[in-house]
Amino acid sequence: MQKAVFEAGKALAQLRDRRLYRSTHSTFEEYCKDRFGFQRRHPYRLIEASAVFDNLMKMCPNWTQNEDDPDTVHSKQRQTLPTAEGQVRPMTKLEPQEQQEVWLTAVEVAGGKVPTGKIVKDVVQRIMERTKVPNTYQLGQVCQILVKDNPDLRGKGGCWAIVNYVGEFSCTVKTWDSEYTVGLQHLKSYSYLPAKCEQMREICDACGGLRLRITRVYSESLEESVQKFLESLGKLNRAYLTDLEGKVLNLLEFEYKKRSPSH
Repeated sequence: MQKAVFEAGKALAQLRDRRLYRSTHSTFEEYCKDRFGFQRRHPYRLIEASAVFDNLMKMCPNWTQNEDDPDTVHSKQRQTLPTAEGQVRPMTKLEPQEQQEVWLTAVEVAGGKVPTGKIVKDVVQRIMERTKVPNTYQLGQVCQILVKDNPDLRGKGGCWAIVNYVGEFSCTVKTWDSEYTVGLQHLKSYSYLPAKCEQMREICDACGGLRLRITRVYSESLEESVQKFLESLGKLNRAYLTDLEGKVLNLLEFEYKKRSPSH
């Protein structure tokens, strides 16, 4: 797996962020599955890996990707870059400076060669142990998303989310429009009682039809005010619309059908 894989991750990120998949599919996940045969998490892994790769390139502009160029093979400036997604996957939840530290250490452990994913994971574990914060989140817990400096969470700041997987240093959460795996620093618990959490889970499940309606209509070509309206509907802590909200959404769906080539 060579540099082309990281370029593919960048292309997938652009396709997702610009919603280019909307011409044929209602969700990014469906597009990737039908077009490339990717399972749900795989395109996100490629996107995350490409971000790490770009980060290493920016911080170390003299790095090369292990070409046997006689002009660089003996150069002190020649360094080793990742060649596979699995080598950078353990670093995706780290801060940029930590990613660089991990990679340099992993290359050193590997004797100057490309380190395996296991070596990188072991180094990451040592880094995380230095400032390890226990993951106290539980399945079904309701929390708030904090964007901070994570571009993958753009537009999700303040959204409520439900934890559906608890990892060592991260959680996978379900929001109004998708699922995201986020580090603990990007979550804040609402401290709801169990009964309230159960109510929110029921709302999230009931909102499935509403989510589909919103994502089908949403487009980057819409006026900003319309985009904000649709986003606000997706962040509602209830599974129903008021009469006025319903009328506005019905109008947008009618306009979408008129403009859609398939109608």
